This record gives sequence, structure tokens and C-alpha cells, in this order.
Amino acid sequence: MPRPRQLSLRRQLLIWLLLPQLVLWLAAAMLAHAMAVRYANEVIDQTLAQTSRALARQVKPFGNGFYVDFPRAAREILEEDPTDRVYYMVSSPPAAFLLGEPAMPRPPATLAARAGASYFYNASMKGQDVRVAALYLLAGTVEQPQLMLVQVAKSRTLSAELTRKILLDMGLPLLGLMLLTSLLVWAGISRGLSPLRRLRRVVENRSPRDMAPIEVNNAPAEVRALTAAINSLLEEVNRQVEQQRRFIGDAAHQLRTPLAGLKSQSELVKAELLGSTPDIPRACRQLEQVETSVARSIHLVNQLLALARAEPEAGLQLKRLDLKQLCREVTAEAVPRALARKLDLGLDSDDDSLLVLGHAGLLRELLANLLDNAIQYTPAGGEITVTLRRLGRQVQLQVCDSGPGIAPAERDKVFQRFYRVNSLAGGKGCGLGLAIVQEIARRHHTRVELSDNSPHGLCASLLFLRENPPEQTGP
Repeated sequence: MPRPRQLSLRRQLLIWLLLPQLVLWLAAAMLAHAMAVRYANEVIDQTLAQTSRALARQVKPFGNGFYVDFPRAAREILEEDPTDRVYYMVSSPPAAFLLGEPAMPRPPATLAARAGASYFYNASMKGQDVRVAALYLLAGTVEQPQLMLVQVAKSRTLSAELTRKILLDMGLPLLGLMLLTSLLVWAGISRGLSPLRRLRRVVENRSPRDMAPIEVNNAPAEVRALTAAINSLLEEVNRQVEQQRRFIGDAAHQLRTPLAGLKSQSELVKAELLGSTPDIPRACRQLEQVETSVARSIHLVNQLLALARAEPEAGLQLKRLDLKQLCREVTAEAVPRALARKLDLGLDSDDDSLLVLGHAGLLRELLANLLDNAIQYTPAGGEITVTLRRLGRQVQLQVCDSGPGIAPAERDKVFQRFYRVNSLAGGKGCGLGLAIVQEIARRHHTRVELSDNSPHGLCASLLFLRENPPEQTGP
């Protein structure tokens, strides 16, 4: 299936930084347009208000009527510009037309007229949009009061032109500022991501065999943390690679000796049987040596496989198990070998179950290796005891024997792979048993401790964290 396309970090940063800016700029543009319209209307409204008051001064009450003193020159000034003509009308509501343009739009019906106040509204007149100022004046006599209406209208073309100029004067600098801000954001993101690009080039140009730490100078804290994590991973990988390389070299060396012995012994048996006077007893002894070499090779291969299973990189899932039951089963399996060597093998444990968190297969291998070493190196008539004890929140597992023991100076070395104590070199081991035991112990967050067994012999001890039993649920 095709992998879904994912945005790069640069694009995500640009989107999350520029998108809010775009929203803010759009909001600022709408606010600027509203302010420009308001300021343009205020300018036009002030002009219309002054014109309406000047016109109102030309109409004076006279008896029951009005006297209009409006010279022709004044009318020509108002009507001079045909593209921006000023319309006017003076009337005495409700229907008395006195002067001006009879088609003047009436004020809105919802308008609450008040004498001396100016009112402004938008309307349509002769096919064009106009802005109208309405001024109500109190006229007439005390006995017969009248309300005079003076209206002055002007095309909204000037208002629109003024609004456009204000927007241009405000918008061009804002647009330039927006572009400059976007360039600064892009440059900042590019500069901020440059350590990641350098880190990518360092990793891309590196040989697969180069496990040296990566050095990134003058990098931000986040990149240094990433580099430290990569270096930690490289160090662990390097350690595992070196461990595997050493393991393969040691395994090849250890396997070469028994295989070479098998080849030479099989050739001797063949030569003996094909000779003119075959010595059957001698051939049988040589076949016994071949059998011994095969058994040692099988044991070595099994130990190598067990060590591979115990390696840290192998998958391991720890589960709750009964360590007492596991020790009982493994000890019972080792009893025939112990009896064959005339050894007393037993299990000493608390009565109740001892639950720990572990891997059953690896713990069986651990105990089997400890018992195998004890059986192999304990002389006939000796004793081997597997002990399980609760120590607070821990469980102690001990395997003690009455064998020759290991000198304190050698006890750290015996956990190394293929290391064998000189005093025990006559045994049939391959030097992997205790290395496997220690590796399995590490996987269970513990370690093997070797100590003297009174009056003589060796004890191998491990401590496991005790687990609480699972809660019982009712039916």
C-alpha cells in the first residue's frame, strides 16, 4: 500500500505560523475598511451638516409662512459640479414644499425628529446612491408652531473615492509589512532547521561501520538531545556488534577443536578397521572417544543456542510464575544424573508458593546450568542443595554444593564466556554455563553472587522480586 504523504516539518511550521498571520491580516483589512468608510462618512456628514445649516439660515419665518432669501449665485455654487452635485430641499412637514429638489428622499419613518438635531442616512435618488443630511428646525409662532425640514444630499461617489484612498494609504504599507513578516518567518524557520539538515548530512555521509559518536557544534538544545539519543543508540549498537563479533570468534574457536578431534579420531578408526589385522578393542576405544567428542560438541552447541536466547536484543516477555514449582521440576529432572554420580540432590523450600516475574524457559536454563556445574564438579558422595527462601519482598534462590569451590580471585572471571578455571579444567564443560546464568540473571534485573559453602564447596545465589498473587474474583 502506498505510504500516506506527510508534510515536512518546514511546511508544518510555515502553515502554523503564516496561517494565523493571514487570519490576522484579513481581520485587520476588514477593520481598516470599516474605519475608512466611517472616516469618509464623517467627513461627508460634516460637510452636509454645515451646508444644511447654512441653507436653513436663508429661510426665515414670515407671518404664517416663510421668506426664502436664497440668491441665484448661491444655488449655482451648489449645482456647479454635475458629477458631484449637491441636492437640497426645504419643506415644512408634512407636505409643504418650499425650495430645492422635490424628489429628495424622505427621512426614514422610524426617525424620531427633534428640533435642532441633524440626522444622516443613505438613500437612492435619480438612479444613484446618495448620502442625506436632515435638519429639523422649529419655526412659526407660539400660537402656531411649525417644524421646518432642511435636507441636503450628495452622491456617495466622493465617499467611495475617499474610502479607496484611505485604504490604499493604509493597505500598501500593511501589505509590505505582511510580506516582510512572511520573509522573516521563512528565514527564521530555515535558520532554525539548519542544525537538523547538518545532522542529516552527517548521518547520510557516515559509513555503516562507523559507530563513533556524532558531533554537532552550536546546535540548539533540542538537536543536542536528539544527537545524544542517537549517540546512546550507536554506543549500544556498537557494544552489541562487538559482543556478537567476539561471540562468533570464540564460538568458532571452541567448535574447531572438537570437530578437528572428531575428524582425526574417525580417520584412525577407519584406518584401524581397514588394516590387514584390525584391532577391534582399540577401534572400540577410539569410537568411544568419537562419541565423547560428539557429546561435547552437542553440549557446546546447546550452550551457544542458550546463550543466544539470553542475549539482550532477543525479545523477552516476563510473566508471573511459581518459582518453587519450576525449581521442583528442574531438580527432579537432574536427579538421575546426580544418582549416576552418587550425589545427594535435594530441594529445600518454604511451604507456600513463591511467585516472581520471569521467563519460565530462561529460568529453567539458568537453574539447569547451575545444577549441571554442581553435578559435574562435585565429587562422588557429595551433596547438592537447591534452596528457596522468602526475604521480605524478595525471593532468594541458592544452589550449594560440596565440591572444590572457586577461589575468590577467580569468581568474577568465571562469568566470562569460554573462561575455565585451571583447577577445574578436567571437567567436560565448555566455559559457557555461568556466562549464560549471568546473562539470564541480567534479563531478570538481578545478578549471580558466588560465595563459600560451609564447610567447603560453593554457593550461587540470586534474588528475585516477589510478586503478589493475582486477585481472586468471585463466580
